[in-house]
Amino acid sequence: MKEMMNYFYGRMRMVLSRDLKGVGTIEIILILCVLIAIVIMFKSQLTALVSDIFDGINSSAKKIY
Repeated sequence: MKEMMNYFYGRMRMVLSRDLKGVGTIEIILILCVLIAIVIMFKSQLTALVSDIFDGINSSAKKIY
């Protein structure tokens, strides 16, 4: 029984001590891919929204000056 516990303890230490630094990079790349796909799908709506926002900013700026 003690040998089996030592085996599992050793395996758990090995699994937990693995280098997981690359996982964050892969997650960031996947998130960027999803964001790019969303921008491509909704490009015309986003362009119209940004245009409306800047038109509102310009008209408010003209009222001030």
